[in-house]
Amino acid sequence: MIVSELCIYPIKSCQGIKVQQAQVTPKGFAWDREMMLINQQGKFLTQRQYPLLAKVKVELVEDGIALKTQDNSVEPINFTPTLTGNEIEVEIWRDRTIAIDQGDQLAQWFHQVLQLESNKECRLVRQSPQHIRPVNQKYAFKGDEMVSFADGYPFLLTATASLQELNARIHEMYQQPKQTIPMDRFRPNIVVETTEPFIEDKWKSIQIGEVIFSVVKPCSRCIITTTDQQTGTRDESREPLRSLGTFRQFAEQGVMFGENMTPQTTGSIRVGDSLKVLQFRGQSYSSYQ
Repeated sequence: MIVSELCIYPIKSCQGIKVQQAQVTPKGFAWDREMMLINQQGKFLTQRQYPLLAKVKVELVEDGIALKTQDNSVEPINFTPTLTGNEIEVEIWRDRTIAIDQGDQLAQWFHQVLQLESNKECRLVRQSPQHIRPVNQKYAFKGDEMVSFADGYPFLLTATASLQELNARIHEMYQQPKQTIPMDRFRPNIVVETTEPFIEDKWKSIQIGEVIFSVVKPCSRCIITTTDQQTGTRDESREPLRSLGTFRQFAEQGVMFGENMTPQTTGSIRVGDSLKVLQFRGQSYSSYQ
């Protein structure tokens, strides 16, 4: 098994950037989910509420980050992320932490992209290095694991054979040609070439290149998976959630696809690196709450 794709998402819920190699840090890939959008109350905003975020293309350039929309509906903008702006208390899921505002110009740019009403506000914020956001302590094996503005864990791994199995079931369900679901619907950091569908369910500890990861829990999927990651349009038939629900629904835990991971060591990993399973799980999905 080898790594076939690596991807980082500098701004949560905007388009990802495929890279040939990436630096593993304790809280995720360098630059991954370093920034996110918030509303007036400081609560995080994603494609769940605003699928148009999928249209925002992000590029790392020499002097910072370049942003543009897939359809060029808003004038492109370049900016240099700052750690010296106003500090804002923000809320992401059950966590409250401090983030750094990235300024009025970017706030206005995203206001246009999201087509917000004049009485609504959004701000782009960057995670403060002075305020650690811990992972769910139930899955913190060392006790000090941290995470960026990702939903809950530093890394998400998906596997090619699992996606192939999902698409085969979708095509079988509709008994007619149906658009194949691409891997970017699941917004993974690491994609691994596999031959057995959902073999990743069995992994507890893996090594990619020289970096060791704990495979802590399966990933519960949401409506973002039904959103085209280029246009921001939603699938009217609710695929792939509809088909996943027929064979990947686990009690009240949700529909699962992919594995959340935390790094046990740091370093660089590359496309083409081999994956070695160090330890297999001794418990079934039903054990995860």
